[in-house]
Amino acid sequence: MQARSVHCLLCLVLAACIMVAGCSIPGVQPEIVPGLPHGDLLVHFIDVGQGDSILVEFRDKAMLVDAGERDMGERVIAYIRSRGIERLDVVVATHAHSDHIGGLLDVISAFPVGQFIDAGQPHPTATYENLLTRVEELGIPYVVAERGQTIALDPDLEILVENPGKEPLGDINEDSIVLKVIYGDVSYLLTGDAGRPAEESMMEAGLDLDADVLKVGHHASRYASSAGFLSAVSPSISVITVGAGNDYGHPHEEALERLGAIGSRIHRTDLEGTIIVTTDGRALAVTIGESPRVTATPPPSGVYIAGLDLQDEEVFIANADATAVNLTGWTITDEGTRNTYTFPLFNLDAGASVTLHTGPGNDTATDLYWDRKSPVWNNDGDIATLSDAAGGVISTMER
Repeated sequence: MQARSVHCLLCLVLAACIMVAGCSIPGVQPEIVPGLPHGDLLVHFIDVGQGDSILVEFRDKAMLVDAGERDMGERVIAYIRSRGIERLDVVVATHAHSDHIGGLLDVISAFPVGQFIDAGQPHPTATYENLLTRVEELGIPYVVAERGQTIALDPDLEILVENPGKEPLGDINEDSIVLKVIYGDVSYLLTGDAGRPAEESMMEAGLDLDADVLKVGHHASRYASSAGFLSAVSPSISVITVGAGNDYGHPHEEALERLGAIGSRIHRTDLEGTIIVTTDGRALAVTIGESPRVTATPPPSGVYIAGLDLQDEEVFIANADATAVNLTGWTITDEGTRNTYTFPLFNLDAGASVTLHTGPGNDTATDLYWDRKSPVWNNDGDIATLSDAAGGVISTMER
């Protein structure tokens, strides 16, 4: 009984502190309980493979943050419908990379949308331009996010825009929209693909970044989740949205070590599927939900682009056929066909893959070299196109 009385007294002190001064008591975090079926706020980290899609559900209101790659649109739609949601009050595009906005075109065409919030950074790819065109066609109110704004989803829910700042950093990832969602004593920080420059910008701005749940930035890249930032956030729960066996090495071991160093409980969509973090404003519960069953995309056949790493300047080409394919005279081009690589005399064995590097090197059966002295791929987004010797397009990949 005495322990319960002390707990209740602490709750009263916390409540009084928050109501009167808006302060918090360091070291006091919400309890993580096994199940919380009646929590008003549900945040669904939907499994969309190597990408982001987060559904924020509060009472009868819904906000969607990103929708994965283009082929994940139907998966996200199926998941939203499985929740009985018929309208999206807010849709947020954290930034213009295809693994975040690719599925949004289908989503906003499937549901009435009350407001579309965008980072507003120029990005001349077809995926982004087509999305903005559709927003305009549907007459959806369009807002460019900026630090200091709030999103009005429900009077009992506070949603703050923490990034981008008034002066953009000039990088698509670093100007990702970062949102802090607060309900009662519990808060979530959703960071898009923000990396260290964005983290430093938010810390230098003196923002209150402390949060109980962190959506780990940039799929737990080594270039995000700095020790200082994680110390400022101090999350009890960290969720990594990432695809199994991805070509980027996410989550990076260094990021995992930094998360482990602060004692955060880590959940990953590549290992657990869709992750739902629920709260009633006092306690937190984590449940694992099944990814919606939709018609699966058939596995690739023939030769196709299996991956495109813009940072490391690498294109991964695979052969899913049962026989070798002669790639002599085939080409790889970037968006707008500004740069073209022509394959030398080369056979890609059945079930094998080859990596095309931009820089110099000696060709082997597994690695080919463009021998360029300058980068080819635009780090802010690009499209790789694989064509056969006759010029027919065989495969494309947008990043």
